[in-house]
Amino acid sequence: MAEALKNFGSALSAFALIVSLSACATDRSYGEAEGIEVANLSELPAPRVENLYVIGSQESLEIEVVGAKRLSGTYLTDGEGRISFPLVGLINVNGLAPSEAAQKIAARLRGAYLLDPEVRVIPDQIPPPTISVGGQVAKPGEYAVLGRQSLLRVINQAGGLAEYAQLDDVLVFRSVAGQHYIGAYNLQAIQRGNYEDPTLYPNDIILVGDSPGRRRLDSILRFAPLLSTSAILIDRIGR
Repeated sequence: MAEALKNFGSALSAFALIVSLSACATDRSYGEAEGIEVANLSELPAPRVENLYVIGSQESLEIEVVGAKRLSGTYLTDGEGRISFPLVGLINVNGLAPSEAAQKIAARLRGAYLLDPEVRVIPDQIPPPTISVGGQVAKPGEYAVLGRQSLLRVINQAGGLAEYAQLDDVLVFRSVAGQHYIGAYNLQAIQRGNYEDPTLYPNDIILVGDSPGRRRLDSILRFAPLLSTSAILIDRIGR
């Protein structure tokens, strides 16, 4: 029995070493995809306050063109966030703040149809601001933004980290003025005070990464009672 336990311990040690080496070899590089570049920024830019609400699909908008009643009225965005507007056709307002949508409509009307159009866009209903949390958290989903929120606060609101969360692989996706940004964060470094807990804003998307090494170790440990001699394990998944 003692010999069996010794051999079992040796097998676990060998596998732990293999997992450790494969974890070190895990590719955590960033900014290598086509169309992605690393920005020379120390933090994600903050959206303007008036742009915290953006227009989406299947939304009802009250659009007023001052002095042009025939163009004014209620418009519904389609599944791609576009509206069919008289004279100019389809206009994509998806992801725009109401003020930005008004400027875009005015630009399309200016010159050919109206000399200097003044446009107002008012959403019929403004949903409460939310942040989306996904990946390795206990309760993925949409969470309301109440007051000032930070990355750690929102993750706690989502029930905290799940079993296989990778603390140094946490991404925050944000759009500001039509530009898409991705922030990469290390939760352990934030918890240790190495840098500030970043502020989050409505419409941000958080994705907590997965630890494949810990997941593979647990899959082996489930069969631990069956091991009675030492074993050589080859980790091909990590390659």
